[in-house]
Parts: sequence; structure tokens; C-alpha cells
Amino acid sequence: MTSTDLLSSIRSTDSGIARAVGVTKIFGRGPAAYTALDDVSVSFEAGSFTAVMGPSGSGKSTLMHCMAGLDNADRGQVFVDGVELGGLDDRRLTIHRRDRIGFVFQSFNLLPMLSARENITLPLELAGRKVDKALFAELVTSLGLSERLNHRPAHLSGGQQQRVAVARALITRPAVVFADEPTGALDSKTGAALLAHLRDAARAGQTIVMVTHDPVAATYADRAILLADGRLRGELVRPDVDSVLHALSSLAV
Repeated sequence: MTSTDLLSSIRSTDSGIARAVGVTKIFGRGPAAYTALDDVSVSFEAGSFTAVMGPSGSGKSTLMHCMAGLDNADRGQVFVDGVELGGLDDRRLTIHRRDRIGFVFQSFNLLPMLSARENITLPLELAGRKVDKALFAELVTSLGLSERLNHRPAHLSGGQQQRVAVARALITRPAVVFADEPTGALDSKTGAALLAHLRDAARAGQTIVMVTHDPVAATYADRAILLADGRLRGELVRPDVDSVLHALSSLAV
């Protein structure tokens, strides 16, 4: 199979629960300016699980941050659940991000003074919303956290902390969950269990977008999109390890 077969064209951005249209992001000014994203357009359909891949410095995390409203694009537009993020003021962006966007950080970002239960339900507390007890029970059971809910992060393993972070991202029933290297700090067994949960969540209708450098992690996704030098270079549908490795190597040529 050739790289042309592997690197098919990106879908149009006419639809999708989350999409970027002509997004450009530049860091710095003058001779030191660095273009992290260069006119990137991509769409993520509802209920899909997508891996975002590419060499170090390709723009993976920058794309994720721009699409989650954690950073602003210099040019282009980002839509999440039909709303253009660039058209929102700080207050409305905060509300939309809290209610419709979930984010799983590689570093977990749990509050150390709160229990696992309190960290999971924090977005609902901030929004003044009641906890859906059935959804909460389903999440903590499926993620194996039922016996650890009263423990603070310092008394949880890395894998348990990451699973708390995933539950926190899902508890609001967001339109899309962005996960930045969610298995990067986990052992292979814990990482596989977390990826399986994300895959199951997507099959149940949740949209998942995951940055990863790991070809094995990418096989849990429905597709992988490929970036290099801040540009979108193609996608793989139903990726397997061999096709991912071949595609990544072709980006270096």
C-alpha cells in the first residue's frame, strides 16, 4: 500500500459537531515568529473517535487547544456544537466551554484539596447544575473508581487520577471531549483500559478527539488525522499499527 493510498484527503467541513475552518495560529513576532497551525480545516462528526497524530511540533496540541477554546486562533474559525468560539466574549466562552466541551489533560489537572467525587462533579457545581446520579454511577463504575471516590488525588495512582479526569470531562454530557495524550503517563494495561472506555463512550454517541503519538492508541479510534509542520496531511480510516507507522514515516520524507 502506498502513502497516497494511506493519506486520503480530509473531509469537507460542511458538517460536524466540532470543526476548524482555515485555522492559523502563530506564536511570537518578527523573525522569531513560529506558525504552529497553517490554514487547517477539519471536521469531527458526532459520535466519532478521532486520533490526531504527527511528529513533535506538528501542531497537534495547538489544534486541540484552539478547538477547545483554550487558545485563540489568529485566523480562521472554530465551531463547537454549532457555535463559533471566536464570536463569544469571555463570559459566554467560559459557559460554552464548561457546558459543551470536555478536556482531558495529560497532567490530569485535578484540584488537590478535593476528593475524587468532588473533582468529578466540580463542573456541575460551578454551573449550578444537579448531578445526574445514574450517569455518575455509570461513569465511576465503568472507570473502576467506585472504591476511590473519597480519596484525594495525592492518594490515587496516576491511572486513577487520569480516570477521574475522564469522568470529570464526561459528567456534563459535553458535545465533544478533547483528550491531550491521555495515556502518556500510564502503564500499558491502564492505558488500554482507558482507551477502551473512550472507544465505548464514542460508540454510545460521545464525540472524542485524542492527541496521541502512540500507534497502538490510535487503533482504538475510528480514524486518525495526520499533521506535519502545522498543516493537515491526510487521514487514515480504521487505522491499524502498520498503516499508522507507514503514514507517520511518509510524513518525514
